[in-house]
Amino acid sequence: MDDAGARLYGRDDDDQGALVAGHVYAALLGAPLDGELLLDVTGWVAAELVEGALLITDRGLYGPGGRAFYAPAEGDPAGPFLWHGDTP
Repeated sequence: MDDAGARLYGRDDDDQGALVAGHVYAALLGAPLDGELLLDVTGWVAAELVEGALLITDRGLYGPGGRAFYAPAEGDPAGPFLWHGDTP
């Protein structure tokens, strides 16, 4: 994966660095974290990859402290994580 311009979820803009060799990253697609934002899923077990994650964001429907639900498309745990909605 080309890490030029890659941004990682959970890191401040001034704390961005190159992707770590050997790590596995899932692209986040769909609002509110859509774009060149990657989620480090290194070490996640199969069930976690299928279930996805609630990611804290201030860009969603519920503002600061809200969460956006991202999960891979059904049957594609290795694919990008797609946005499925927001929750408080």
